[in-house]
Amino acid sequence: MQNFNMSDYLDSDEAIIAYLSEVLEDGDTSELLRAIGYIAKAKGMTQISQKTGLSRTSLYKALNENAKPQFDTILKVLKSFGIKLQAVAA
Repeated sequence: MQNFNMSDYLDSDEAIIAYLSEVLEDGDTSELLRAIGYIAKAKGMTQISQKTGLSRTSLYKALNENAKPQFDTILKVLKSFGIKLQAVAA
């Protein structure tokens, strides 16, 4: 039996945006970090590393399930995905 890997299903910008939007809507910080990790794997850690200036090792550590990454790191990673955060009224 093959394990489910969310990264395998994040094969387009539309799928990534839909997934990330759903996770943000739920408001679970742990799930958000997991989602960012899945997206990074789908995009390729080497590519994300090059775009952010962070080493692959640093990325894996920052996106680890038990990590508490700095907000600056999260912003760099999101920017490397082509995603920006925007405030909207609830």
